Amino acid sequence: MIFTSFVYVYFLVFVAAAYWAAYRLPHAKTWQNILLLIASYVFYGYVHPWFCYLIAGSTILDYCCGLGMAKSPARRRWLLLASLLGNLGMLGVFKYFNFFADNIVIAMHSLGFEMDPVVVRLFLPVGISFYTFQTLSYTIDIYRGEMEPRRNFIDFALFVAFFPQLVAGPIERATHFLPQIESERKWNTDVFVSAWPLIIRGYLKKLVIADNVSVYADKVYMLDHPTALLLAAGTLAFAVQILADFSAYTDIARGTARLLGFELMENFDSPYLAISPSDFWRRWHISFSTWIRDYIYIPLGGSRVKTALAGALVVLTSMGLSGLWHGAAWHFVAWGIYHAILLIVYRQLGYSGRWKPITRLGFLLSWSLMFFFTLVGWAIFRTPSMTWLVRAAGNMSVGLSGDSLLVSATITALVALYSLPLIVSLILSRRESKTGPVSAIAYALAVCLIVLFAQEHGQDFIYFQF
Repeated sequence: MIFTSFVYVYFLVFVAAAYWAAYRLPHAKTWQNILLLIASYVFYGYVHPWFCYLIAGSTILDYCCGLGMAKSPARRRWLLLASLLGNLGMLGVFKYFNFFADNIVIAMHSLGFEMDPVVVRLFLPVGISFYTFQTLSYTIDIYRGEMEPRRNFIDFALFVAFFPQLVAGPIERATHFLPQIESERKWNTDVFVSAWPLIIRGYLKKLVIADNVSVYADKVYMLDHPTALLLAAGTLAFAVQILADFSAYTDIARGTARLLGFELMENFDSPYLAISPSDFWRRWHISFSTWIRDYIYIPLGGSRVKTALAGALVVLTSMGLSGLWHGAAWHFVAWGIYHAILLIVYRQLGYSGRWKPITRLGFLLSWSLMFFFTLVGWAIFRTPSMTWLVRAAGNMSVGLSGDSLLVSATITALVALYSLPLIVSLILSRRESKTGPVSAIAYALAVCLIVLFAQEHGQDFIYFQF
């Protein structure tokens, strides 16, 4: 079930109505959590019911490991290892088995050994990368002594499977989200009303912007030998698409959760206004970047390492793994390493951390350079394969003449046109708590555009594949 389907709209209306109808029942929180847990499993297993077995297995494993750490402190390390192996093992089998098997065959062939490829055709369960990281935060935080294990299985199961953010985040921390699940949710008209602007902005970004500019990005990256201008135009289209698409999911997830009395963390903060790589990662996919920081980068030594070489290796490892998390392909790993190199170079030059330019010209130059670097990164991320990217770069012409220039200019103009609602969305987000004729007109126009572009079978969100 996807947010942009009519089925989801009916589902949400029914769940929200039943949820708040249970508000005045005795032990209302318990009944509300049971209802949300059932709804979450219906949501997740709507197309492929067997997905529910995986998330249930992960839930039971970490629930038991958490209780075991409290009961047998001496076995904490082994129980954490069981959680890590169980969760990452499922993720590895379903997401990376064929990738590693294929690369082992290629490596052995280069050494003169012939091996038959072992291929297991497994369907990647949507959201497995997200809920794996979410539930691992629970066992790791218990191991570190930062939280106590939960005994209420319903509450913990809902933390893992909460349907608004189950498939593509934000990746909530147990320390932040479990207390909300365990607390009474009281009806608040102001909070309920404030949820709809988030949902409207999300649908606007997805249906009006992302699904339309994706056509231009896809067509460019299907070419065998795009010119430099065509590749630049297609990459610009993808940059707009991925921001609109992914932030749309977050907006709808946060708005839906708010309808039910929960507050999810923000996941984006105008990432294309970043002036350095570290600034970009403070703004882009915040729940993921902070997870990588807290559970991989800092445990590996972080900024505490004593030498520049050790620090560079920590950054390369962290970002390389973050790239691999996005998909079982070398171009995702290359994208992660590319951003690692940017972080390392900027740090060595002294332009990291909370650094800001002194002058407006300095800010403009810093922003322009970082936006260019971001687009190069998106080209690596979007490429069908590293082979395609290398071949395209090796045979590339500029494309200043003929149809290439006209098509590139047309794509750029259309992408700029479709980007205008992003600016409107940014303005609306700044006026989220305000009312008035400007907001009313803007939201009315947004609803009209959504209705105009809505379709029963829309495109999946980009991050469903991760």
